[in-house]
Amino acid sequence: MTIDHIICQVLRVPSVEKKTASSQDVVLVRVISSDGLEGIGEADASPEVVKAIVDAPFSHNIACGLREILLGENPLETERLWQKMYRRTQYFGRSSVTIAAMSAVDMALWDLKGKVFGQPIHRLLGGKQHERIKAYASILFGRDGAQTAEIARRWIQAGYSAIKFGWEPMGQSEALDIELVRGAREGAGDATLLIDAGCVWDARTALRRAEAFAKFDIGWLEEPLRPGDVDGYVWLRDRSPVPIAAGEAECGRESFRPLIDRHALDIYQVDLSRCGFTDSNYIKERVQEIGARLCNHCYTSPITVAACLHWLSTCRDAFIFEDCVDDSPMRHDLTVEQVEAKDGWMTVPDRPGLGVTLNEDFVKEYLVAESGK
Repeated sequence: MTIDHIICQVLRVPSVEKKTASSQDVVLVRVISSDGLEGIGEADASPEVVKAIVDAPFSHNIACGLREILLGENPLETERLWQKMYRRTQYFGRSSVTIAAMSAVDMALWDLKGKVFGQPIHRLLGGKQHERIKAYASILFGRDGAQTAEIARRWIQAGYSAIKFGWEPMGQSEALDIELVRGAREGAGDATLLIDAGCVWDARTALRRAEAFAKFDIGWLEEPLRPGDVDGYVWLRDRSPVPIAAGEAECGRESFRPLIDRHALDIYQVDLSRCGFTDSNYIKERVQEIGARLCNHCYTSPITVAACLHWLSTCRDAFIFEDCVDDSPMRHDLTVEQVEAKDGWMTVPDRPGLGVTLNEDFVKEYLVAESGK
């Protein structure tokens, strides 16, 4: 069996809002074998940039597009193919969007592998340790504390016992920051409350906010600093009265390495659409070695939701799952199966591969670019 085709498709809603949400477009990678089986994957990055990385022709041996690297290869050899992609993209990869593009391909290869063997991916990864995982509704802040409280009440009434608010307008002033968190707690009641700052502060300001937010009993403070500030995260984690979470911006093991080596976080958030199954499994083992906690990051489509469920279910101490509740058709309608929380819990898929099927009518309706046929 060999890889015969790699198709890259870009889907987008007709009107993209200017907000921090990656559920308004999707880049799909479809890997088709000589036996006619297909695996699907996606990346959380700029779709057109990912498409260019997949489509790029041969330039030289360490600057080559992913399709050129993989055609004719055995799709079951996922570890070797990850290493081959990594080596042959050295001049434009290593820890950035190229790793995200590789992750979409890797996700598709694992989906294909599961279909070949008739097994869910979590079994191929070594076996799930959780049948279901508590979900938190992941959503953006309202414009102020009052609107944030209203949003929180909506999702608690929908059956969630945990909720996370993030990004703008946090970071404009200390008063507004505290107002937003106060409103979130008022609306959430006794539910688990998580706060995502969205990379807005320096370390000293972040500590001041962590101390102010502690009285609202938040479960973690996420991405208070810019992603590259490893020194700042180490300093903050040692002093913060609340757990510190981050990692969603990281692509692959090399990106995570300094955070793990220096014990910079309490919760490491891994996005399968930026790390793939191959590197996510490595990251999982490293984080478990140092006794920290793991969580998924996911704000895209049901494809990555399913991937995250397979992976997180194999994590020993998995305790909560990010469930994007953004009102986007990409999040809800891209696949035939609904991969969403029920009564506040995510159930791990047990069908072969990812366990989800593309809604081809939806793909046709939202398709804006395609290559690889």
